[in-house]
Amino acid sequence: MAAGLGTRMKSDTPKVLHKVAGRPLLHWVVTAARAAGAGKIVAILGHKSELVKVALDASFGVDAIGIAIQAEQRGTGHAVQCALPAVANEPDDRIVVILTGDAPLLRSERIAELARACQESPAGMALLSTVPPRPMPYGRLVREDGKLTRIVEHSDATPEQKLIADTNAGFYAIRLGHLRKDLDTLRADNAKGELYLTDLVSHAGARGGATAIDAPFTEVSGINDRVDLAWVETEARKRINDAWMREGVTMVDPATTYIDAEVGPIGKDVWIGPNVALRGKTSIADGVRIDLGSVITDVTVAEHTNIKPHTIMTESTIGARVQLGPFSHCRPGTRLDEDVHLGNFVETKKAHLMAGAKANHLSYLGDASVGAKSNIGAGTITCNYDGVGKYKTTIEAGAFIGSNATLVAPVTIGRDAYTAAGSTVTKDVPRGALAISRPMQVNREGWADRFREVQDKRKKPDGT
Repeated sequence: MAAGLGTRMKSDTPKVLHKVAGRPLLHWVVTAARAAGAGKIVAILGHKSELVKVALDASFGVDAIGIAIQAEQRGTGHAVQCALPAVANEPDDRIVVILTGDAPLLRSERIAELARACQESPAGMALLSTVPPRPMPYGRLVREDGKLTRIVEHSDATPEQKLIADTNAGFYAIRLGHLRKDLDTLRADNAKGELYLTDLVSHAGARGGATAIDAPFTEVSGINDRVDLAWVETEARKRINDAWMREGVTMVDPATTYIDAEVGPIGKDVWIGPNVALRGKTSIADGVRIDLGSVITDVTVAEHTNIKPHTIMTESTIGARVQLGPFSHCRPGTRLDEDVHLGNFVETKKAHLMAGAKANHLSYLGDASVGAKSNIGAGTITCNYDGVGKYKTTIEAGAFIGSNATLVAPVTIGRDAYTAAGSTVTKDVPRGALAISRPMQVNREGWADRFREVQDKRKKPDGT
């Protein structure tokens, strides 16, 4: 169920598309349902349904998730009624699991447990219950002679019923045949004037009572506002970090390590320093070291690479044994082959540095191909943009680019060629040649001494 307005989020984004650990809330629930073995998934959408469908298609494949539309918000029971046509061809003994789309911490194992409990229940229904850590406006589970007979919504509960500790977590499993019949009996004779899905429990009570499975509040907690979102984010990231540490990853400070849900794999003996963020579809091979403050998004990193402090990388491919940083910036389209060095304040964009190439200081390499074992001197830049178009710089293997060189694209520096420090290179440099493009140096003997004498005569008595 993902049709709610989410008004308390105070956002133009549908609530179920707000993200926890880089993954939309609804995608967490869909992923868990798939992992639990769901044969068919139907998302019940309402508010800005077209945006939610686009997001589902992008992540899971076009039309991989069935869609039902709840155009009018008339309660949870009405939402499930809207989804019945999507399962019209399913047999009555099929088990339907009903989940809320804003509870990202629900585990796939819990969903599978819920389905099994329904399979074994004489009443053909099971649900999750929880005991909140503080009073909350949840429906209360009412039992008679130990049998669960109904759920009373908080707004309809008596003072005595509000003292019941067991509350409804909002997740159900029910045989489809029962669901079809019982949904027809729902009435909106309650404080909110809505069709409550919880009324199905009273029908299950007549069949012997639904099975209630207790679940931790942290697992079933939904999100109503930004405070809830931040709390769930913390819990999700702790779960993610714990799982990776158990797989052989060292985290100096897990509390300040931010790993998105889609990140992986991360190899064994990876070392992660404080304040590191791994985002998107990043993957990290064995033995990689990622130091303080680095932010890595949609990047593949090969084994035994050393990422030094405050390195930023996005949509890049990093080879084995690369040395990066500190303060390197790999923008989209960067490819660094094995044994490349990219050092202090070096920025790359759509640049391919081949095996053993080095750019250790203060350079910008954009739209560039840098050959194997080339050396890029400090202060070198590729001038790849003329205000209209982008152009490529090619530096062939073994070339040596002197410090403070300006390479005006399109230009090719030949194999084993040199460019002199301070040169502006606008023409191709042949293999093995030296390119020099700078004014001839002139030394004027005694000029500095004469200049100081003139300046001293201009000074006032007070020395100013």
